[in-house]
Amino acid sequence: MVPDGLWELVAPLLPPFAVRPQGGGRAPLDERSVFTAVVYVLTSGCAWRDLPPSFGVSAPTAHRRFGVWTKAGVWARLHRAVLDRLGSRGEVDWTSVIVDAASVRAKKGGDLTGRNPVDRGKKGSKLHVLADGGGLPLVVGVTGANTHDSRMLKPLVREIPAVKSPRGPRRRRPGRLRADKAYHSADTLAWLRARGIVPRIARPGVESSERLGRHRWKIERCIAWLFGYRRLTIRYERKGSHFTAFLQLAAALTCYKKLARWTI
Repeated sequence: MVPDGLWELVAPLLPPFAVRPQGGGRAPLDERSVFTAVVYVLTSGCAWRDLPPSFGVSAPTAHRRFGVWTKAGVWARLHRAVLDRLGSRGEVDWTSVIVDAASVRAKKGGDLTGRNPVDRGKKGSKLHVLADGGGLPLVVGVTGANTHDSRMLKPLVREIPAVKSPRGPRRRRPGRLRADKAYHSADTLAWLRARGIVPRIARPGVESSERLGRHRWKIERCIAWLFGYRRLTIRYERKGSHFTAFLQLAAALTCYKKLARWTI
């Protein structure tokens, strides 16, 4: 579940953990086992309390360490580290990026939730994804389900990381941005052009979003890859930061799978 190549990227990112002095003391936890437990929860969708004992770490301990790593920003940094490896091999497609979103139900409410207009007003969250031209997730984010897609376009573009290139400086600016008509506005078009990005966004009432079809399948496949991690299909986390952390980890693992295929 956590191959050596992935662990080599993860280990340097984990913050040092000081064990509190106690009578007799406890043996330090194997951080790789804890990380594997987190990946298992994300992949299987199980509750923390149902974590199998075979991981050698208790559910409360794994959940607590997950919270510590989330506060330390481990998941976003891991995603960037994997993208750097892919970018240095020329595996990031900068010809264009594609933006889309998908909603999930939030069973327990919490922050970063809102009434979902397409789910009878039930509480939900919206996952926002910006992928490269090949459909690899570059940036992900979470908002309430009642947030209009267009409001997240600028934040997603601003958050595109500066990724290593095979030669020359890091790169973070795509050639084009593709999106359906939900993202269209005169302000957005001008904002993208001012940054040297060519907008390819369907115009409401003029162009059909079907023109995006030969590219749209890539972002739909990307979102399907992310939803393959069952913890993302229904939100159980009350803390929005924890649900976002699972999404960031899923994006990092999705990108790592391509890196692993490249190195085989």
